[in-house]
Amino acid sequence: MKTSLSIPKSSYNLVKKTSETLDIREPLREVRDGYLISLNIGTPPQIIQVYMDTGSDLTWVPCGNLSFDCIDCDDYKNHKLMSSFSPSFSSSSYRDFCASPSCINIHSSDNPFDQCNIAGCSLSSQLKGTCSRPCPSFAYTYGEGIVLGTLTRDTLRVHGISSNPNSIREVPKFVFGCVGTTYREPIGIVGFGKGPLSLPSQLGFLQKGFSHCFLPFKFANNPNISSPLVVGDQAISSKENFQFTPLLKSPMYPNFYYIGLEALTVGNAATTQVPLTLREFDSLGNGGMLIDPGTTYTHLPEPFYSNLLTALRSSINYPRAEEIEARTGFDLCYRLPCPINNINGVVTDGFPTITFHFLSNVSLVLPNGNNFYAMGAPRNSTVVKCLLFQSMEDSEAGPAGIFGNFQ
Repeated sequence: MKTSLSIPKSSYNLVKKTSETLDIREPLREVRDGYLISLNIGTPPQIIQVYMDTGSDLTWVPCGNLSFDCIDCDDYKNHKLMSSFSPSFSSSSYRDFCASPSCINIHSSDNPFDQCNIAGCSLSSQLKGTCSRPCPSFAYTYGEGIVLGTLTRDTLRVHGISSNPNSIREVPKFVFGCVGTTYREPIGIVGFGKGPLSLPSQLGFLQKGFSHCFLPFKFANNPNISSPLVVGDQAISSKENFQFTPLLKSPMYPNFYYIGLEALTVGNAATTQVPLTLREFDSLGNGGMLIDPGTTYTHLPEPFYSNLLTALRSSINYPRAEEIEARTGFDLCYRLPCPINNINGVVTDGFPTITFHFLSNVSLVLPNGNNFYAMGAPRNSTVVKCLLFQSMEDSEAGPAGIFGNFQ
């Protein structure tokens, strides 16, 4: 969607569109299982915190303080609804129309008449282009979650990168989902995939780039520390201290981001070649390694994953915490000495390093904190740490592995 700036209004401290303000910068706040970004939507503005997700396109927000319903969310009690959007309180909000490309996309239809037919438009009005009925309600699915809502347009405000740190760029008619009911999805999401509904696509940044830092986990849930999300040319303008591996394009899932994993090294052992499926696609588009900050842990296929566990077990001398493994579902948990119950005093030299070798001769040595993580506070001068990797579900379709945000 082509975007433009509105005439500056004193209440929003807008600046004119220049080359300095093409890029945007927003703070991301780390929580235990992802990164939150604050969306500024509506007139007057309403601030809604949502997850950033590169594994999906749709941006959606909970709608209605009292009416929003999250089904089967007992496992997400820590994710209390932080904020919701009220379209009736925004003078610039309106339902998207059934004939819009966004409506056709959200319903995954190849027929532009389908949605307006469902909305009750006559064929005559559709042929004349005079049907103005709203886009029908949609259902959007994730790995385990489902959201139901209506496609909505409103003004989005983002922070531009310029000499004025308070510069605001207005994006009118931004398309997003106004969601009233979800299954296991308690917080909204801003989609950063490559599809036409994603935020980078709507803002015209898809061919430029975006970047953000992955903070140490000790900063999770700390409201005073954030990571800058940079969208635009400046996202990859500096080449110092960076390594670059190519993104692979899946013919089955063209809107996802894939990278190619060539090998993996545990400690000082010999480098292990990984299955070809982690860097190549088959004729149907299955395979590749999905890189997805919206997935918590890295997932590897069998039997390669079991071989990794064997290599780790032979390299670690700490006692296993098998009862924690049974309770949490993690595959390797160990008890580490923790003098005076101070988590900062834990020595993790007994854990081997894990190095990922990606295409274009890129090697990423993960800090130990990105491999093994404390499952709770120390007790009796001991702390339990578990491996933050999991086995990929056995499926012939889709990606062969996932590189998650803990890594």
